[in-house]
Order: sequence, then C-alpha cells, then structure tokens
Amino acid sequence: MKIVTLLRTLMAATTLAITMPSVAQISINISIAPPVPIYESAPMMAPGYVWAPGYWAWHDDHHVWIRGRSIVQRVGYRWEPDRWEQRGNGYYRQPGNWIRTAYYAPVPMDKVKKPKHWKSDKHGRTGQGGKKGQGKKNDD
Repeated sequence: MKIVTLLRTLMAATTLAITMPSVAQISINISIAPPVPIYESAPMMAPGYVWAPGYWAWHDDHHVWIRGRSIVQRVGYRWEPDRWEQRGNGYYRQPGNWIRTAYYAPVPMDKVKKPKHWKSDKHGRTGQGGKKGQGKKNDD
C-alpha cells in the first residue's frame, strides 16, 4: 500500500508542476499612452474568416503598430479586438479574444450543387459529361 500512496503523491506533484507555469501571468505597467489607432480598411473575407483589426503593441521602449489580419471564424463567437485600458497612471493592453454571442442561431446555408451535365471521370477530373467521341469533329 505504501507504493500506491507514493505513486499517487508523485502523480499529484507532477500534475501540479506541469499546470503551475500556465497560471503565471506577466503584467507590464506602461505610463506612455498608445497613439490613436491607424485606420485600416478590412478586405473582403473568405467564408469562415473574420477581420481582426490592427493595434498598438509595446516593443522595447515604444509602441509599434501590428497590422490587422484575417482569422478563422469561431461559430457562435465574435472577435473582441485588442485594446488599451488606462488604470491609474498606467496603460494595460488587453489582448483580443473570442466572446460568446448571446442568442446565437446558426444560419442554414444551401449546399452548392454541381450542374447535372458535369460528371467526373475515373481519375476524379470534372468536365462536361458525354461519351467519348461525341462533340465537334476536327475537319483538318
């Protein structure tokens, strides 16, 4: 029984040691306000992607602009962009994150169908259907 107790203690200590670094957070107090955000026009997004606007980040001893980017959309969530909050005499950056959308209801999308005259051959290539040899003949 002592071996079982020792193994349980060892497992608990290992689990605790692995999970502890993930709880640690670094907080940097910056007393210089970030500049006004730069306007970026959002490009057309492909289905399943959303636009994450750019933001000011702190690098060494000054703010640097991080350009906006497209990110994969999470169904039922909306993207809350990066922002700076003033607390007392300091500014703290809040990184962007996904926020669950209240009262989310998925929109049914129609499945795109291939036209009936398009068929695929034995190699998986698609093209207009028909038998070999049909169609225009070359008069050369």
